[in-house]
Amino acid sequence: MALDVLLCIAGFVLLYYGAEWLVRGSSSLARSLGVSRIVIGLTVVAFGTSTPELVVSAIASFKGNSMIAVGNVVGSNICNIALILGLSAIFQPLTCHWSVVKRDIPIMIWLSLAALVLTLDSKIGRIDGTVLLGGIIAYTLFNYRTALRDCGGAPFGEKEDEETKAAEQEFIASRPGQVAVILLGLSGVIGGAHLVVESAVTIMKVLGLSEKFIGLTIVAFGTSLPELATSVVAALRKEMDISIGNVIGSNVFNLLAVLGLASLISPIVIPGGFIQSGLLIDYLVMVVISALPWVFMRANYTITRTQGIFLIVCYGGYLTFLVLRG
Repeated sequence: MALDVLLCIAGFVLLYYGAEWLVRGSSSLARSLGVSRIVIGLTVVAFGTSTPELVVSAIASFKGNSMIAVGNVVGSNICNIALILGLSAIFQPLTCHWSVVKRDIPIMIWLSLAALVLTLDSKIGRIDGTVLLGGIIAYTLFNYRTALRDCGGAPFGEKEDEETKAAEQEFIASRPGQVAVILLGLSGVIGGAHLVVESAVTIMKVLGLSEKFIGLTIVAFGTSLPELATSVVAALRKEMDISIGNVIGSNVFNLLAVLGLASLISPIVIPGGFIQSGLLIDYLVMVVISALPWVFMRANYTITRTQGIFLIVCYGGYLTFLVLRG
């Protein structure tokens, strides 16, 4: 038990420094490419920090642990919005580009509803998985081209103010250097998440918790640690578009790429049925939580500290429900 605690601490240290490097390298890459930080947040950062979800769900599907594969995605998406955006907003109120509210969050909401409908028959087959993987390719291309068109080849919201000048001091001019720092950061957040997840799951198994509970809570939270570290650090550094884009892009990636790959490896069958197993409630929670940022941001494109606290309270309520249901 003592060793597991030490591994947890080491994992959190890796997460913090990995997130610092990832945000710095990604911000520099966005500036040098002449595209907005939101594009980098929605793609490079989001997909990179979602690697743990992809690996965990793929392995779970291969081993026949379908409830962990699905629970990891649903639980991670709830955690990403309620806990990660909530904490980020508490550290620094989050203001985003209009395209996030008008386009990216609605896409995330519709994909959450589509995942619910897709799972109503208690199965996600290989054909479904192929469609989902095609969706992540289409989403990435659409988002990138639309963003370039909207910004006219220049970064969104670039201003010669004190924050921009401060960012210049940490700008990495070399393209190989940018890539190296991004890869180093990804290695840190993924390695740190692995340490935290492995130690936490070991402790939870000793306590005798169920596979479904572990998938929706411990594994989901653990695989969301890269997003948590990256978004909070980005918010503290006032890289709002990276902070928000990381969360939204990660949720889209989870729904399309993670579920898609897991179902291609082995068709996902829900034991006992989708409704009977209680997953319907978890899916509905995911849809409602996914809609909250749109409700908060549609007026002024900002999530305030008060709204961040509300999101965290929602996450606490959901965890309490899981414990009571378990």
